[in-house]
Amino acid sequence: MRAAVVHEIGRDELEVLDDVEAVGFGPGKVRIRIRATGLCHSDISAMTGVLPQPAPFVPGHEGAGEILDVGDGVTGLAAGDRVLMCWLPACGGCAACRRGQSHLCLAGFMNAGTPNFRRGGGDVFGFAGTGTFTEEVVVDAGCAVPIPDDVPFDIAALIGCGVTTGLGAAVNTAEVEAGSSVAVIGCGGVGISAIQGAKVRGAAQIVAVDPVESRREAALRFGATEAVAPDGLADAKQRITAGEGFDYVFEVVGRSATARTAYETTRRGGTLCVVGAGAMDDHLRLNMFELFFDEKRILPSMYGGGDVLRSYERAIALWRAGRIDLAGLITHRVPLAGINDAVAQMRSGEALRTCVEL
Repeated sequence: MRAAVVHEIGRDELEVLDDVEAVGFGPGKVRIRIRATGLCHSDISAMTGVLPQPAPFVPGHEGAGEILDVGDGVTGLAAGDRVLMCWLPACGGCAACRRGQSHLCLAGFMNAGTPNFRRGGGDVFGFAGTGTFTEEVVVDAGCAVPIPDDVPFDIAALIGCGVTTGLGAAVNTAEVEAGSSVAVIGCGGVGISAIQGAKVRGAAQIVAVDPVESRREAALRFGATEAVAPDGLADAKQRITAGEGFDYVFEVVGRSATARTAYETTRRGGTLCVVGAGAMDDHLRLNMFELFFDEKRILPSMYGGGDVLRSYERAIALWRAGRIDLAGLITHRVPLAGINDAVAQMRSGEALRTCVEL
């Protein structure tokens, strides 16, 4: 079986191998044939060590495909079902799930320490307990979410992470109000999805901030009312908000420096929504007086900040209604053999999302 493998943390490239075996099939598990998968920036962060991940590993967590087989005890799924991959399935019984915060369930994270693959007798892990840069993968049944027949695999793959994360940040976490002003810092696939979420919620002004010109141009097509480079943000704040700051600012980069800029760009009493996944040793500095005096809400948003199954359904409904554009997020397509081209496109900012087709 073919799969793209990172042999050690810090390696810039993946190696596509044909001798990788998917392991772990049994009760409560499903085997999935991956048909399409997106490259998310979190995959790059795992390769570089920003996000913790044991190696060697198969990156990818934004995938969709067909079920090949189901293990004993699995209900509601059968061979041939079309599914998207949920990399953070909820157990339904823990304290977070009982509180209605299933997106904070830790059950899915427990899978990250269990190998999903084997090669030459050695264990190979799957990123975030999944690993979708492969032809087949074995995962818990909760990771396989059925999709309607009219949803293409490439669209379903994006809903599995990037779209749900960005759209949910605006809709679930920040609850953007109609008529409000919004700034989105970082306009890759997740940032563009946050822009679309703010548009759906009725924001009056949406300023996209990104150093890459092609991403700024894309942001305007997806609903931003203005797009600026980072050095133009201060001017936009002055012009649009009379210097007060935006009602909502989304940080979709995952760095303390941009989070600090986002804080300073948020008005007093406004909302800073932190969407980017950053490193554990990258600390955001705030003083106690400004926290008290500014009364700004700082809201981290994990995987869209809401029930992911409901979020998937909402994304599909909005896509069907033409309220959000998902096909337009896919700017590049490559076969699995071209996975390193996808990595280069992500690193340069050239791609919003590259779809790896298998």
